[in-house]
Amino acid sequence: MPAPRPRPRGGAPVAVAVAVADLEARLAALRSRREPYVLAPVVRAQRPTSAKAGDRALVLPDGTIEGFVGGVCATDTVRAQSLRLLRHTGRATLLRITPEAEAPHEEDGLVAVGQPCLSGGTLEIFLEAVLPALLVHVYGDSPIARAFASVGTAMGYQVESTADPLAAVAEDTSAVLVASHGVAEEPVLRDALAKGVPYVGLIASRKRGAAVLAQVEGGERVHVPAGLDIGARTPGEVAVSVFAEIIGLR
Repeated sequence: MPAPRPRPRGGAPVAVAVAVADLEARLAALRSRREPYVLAPVVRAQRPTSAKAGDRALVLPDGTIEGFVGGVCATDTVRAQSLRLLRHTGRATLLRITPEAEAPHEEDGLVAVGQPCLSGGTLEIFLEAVLPALLVHVYGDSPIARAFASVGTAMGYQVESTADPLAAVAEDTSAVLVASHGVAEEPVLRDALAKGVPYVGLIASRKRGAAVLAQVEGGERVHVPAGLDIGARTPGEVAVSVFAEIIGLR
């Protein structure tokens, strides 16, 4: 069990020094656990600054910084801007900390913030929010289920496919797609609805879908027939229509 991160008085997160190899391992671990973070490499440093180009750190959602991007003034600014990316925009941006910025300035891809310390100097730090891929749970062993897996993977989503109706739906799942054509649909739908999955889709006709959902509490939240009405016929076309509906709703 890892040791707890050190915190100063008051409980505020702190910056933690991390070797390059340790940082790479940490990034891999965060990705494997689907945890978001901001990667913050220093791309330009104009003296006097304690950080140099090539220094880097990662910022976690609790505000902890692992690595090095400068002294306390730079660290506090990087923390604030990184948390803003994680909580609101999810985009990448270039952060410029400079005494030339009398007031915060923002334009496409750039945030300029005044240097809060008397030492002066300018830092440019690229902040990249790394968010876990949208997680899709596909249930069924049918051509449409396989098409869901293929199309979702091609879109960069993380697709978990299973033919086991008792396979648990992960807590951070964004979409559950049921394409088993009448085989044990209710347990999967109940699990998805109980966990508040944002999109739950059932491949069925309107009539059969209504009969299935009559047995499922909260079934009115299930999209059936799933997908946009684009005249889809083939499994691939059905998959495209469903993912288009998911994108539109998001």
